[in-house]
Amino acid sequence: MKILKYLFFLLLIFIIAGAIYIATKDGDYHIEETSIINAPVPVVFNEVNNLTNWEAWGPWSQETDDIVLKHQQTIRGEGGGFSWKSDNLGDGSLSIIKVNQNEAIEQEVNLNMSMAETNSNMYWYFEEVEEGTKVTVGFEGKQSFREKLAFSLTEKSIPETMRPRLQRSLERLNKALQNKMSVYSINVDGLTTHGGGFYMYNTTATKISQVPTRMQKMLTELRNYMDTNNITRQGYPFVLYNNWDEQNNSAIYSTGIFTPSLVITPAESDILNGMMPVQQVVKTTLKGDVQNLQEAWEVAYQYLADNNLTADEESQPFEVYKTDFETTPNPANWVTEIFIPIKTEVSNPVIE
Repeated sequence: MKILKYLFFLLLIFIIAGAIYIATKDGDYHIEETSIINAPVPVVFNEVNNLTNWEAWGPWSQETDDIVLKHQQTIRGEGGGFSWKSDNLGDGSLSIIKVNQNEAIEQEVNLNMSMAETNSNMYWYFEEVEEGTKVTVGFEGKQSFREKLAFSLTEKSIPETMRPRLQRSLERLNKALQNKMSVYSINVDGLTTHGGGFYMYNTTATKISQVPTRMQKMLTELRNYMDTNNITRQGYPFVLYNNWDEQNNSAIYSTGIFTPSLVITPAESDILNGMMPVQQVVKTTLKGDVQNLQEAWEVAYQYLADNNLTADEESQPFEVYKTDFETTPNPANWVTEIFIPIKTEVSNPVIE
């Protein structure tokens, strides 16, 4: 009996000592991971803020095959959330509690384990950098005694469990965004008539590699000139290609914006007024990044060849940009139309 009493006291001492150890153990945790994603801030922010996207890269969704996600009625912004069930990871839920557009998202995470329930805060910060967006994701909270006891009986602590998940989540997020932004389509709309009209324009010659950068500056100069001189803008901006010489890596081109009527500019002005005629053209539409324009042009000219159409060398082919790149940051949503003027057969009148 004495031995049993001693064993009981030893067991009691062990339990008390263990309880003291667990009670005094630091229960605060703060895990933070950062990654540079090659995408504009609004694109990254919108991806994270829409919770339906988390199935592809979230910290829980790709960690096991048995997870089942259930979204709430609200899927983005404050009040949005989802829950999950998993035998391997345990059950849990996530709710968005605060959103600062294109800057930060704050969330509340609830993890339901067999022995305890853990409530944590999760946050995302988005910062514009030269390479794209610096994304910081953090996971923090304070464990109760029961939570500390539960994790003391497992192989890994919360930081040891969550840190690699956050790292993998950021890697998957970057990959998912690159895939989404690279989506594009090319469609030859076929033969049509372009209405032409008066337009303001400026012209330059550069290396072919400098065209995209220089084109943007020229369009800005053109818009500013038209606004300063109260000249009405009509339609979308475009670029006329006067000459494209790949052999010598040079191009002569004009950026233009249509206007309702003829405008007389001073003789010394670099901004001029032109008139585009009504003409038969082959129209091709690219939806996606302008980096795919070369392929779109090749598809357009192949259409001419396949349909026995001949480009009119006396007229300039042109691109019309139907999307404002600044207000539409995702390249997958950009729309560019290509117009190639073609020669039309004019029959000679019969003289009797």
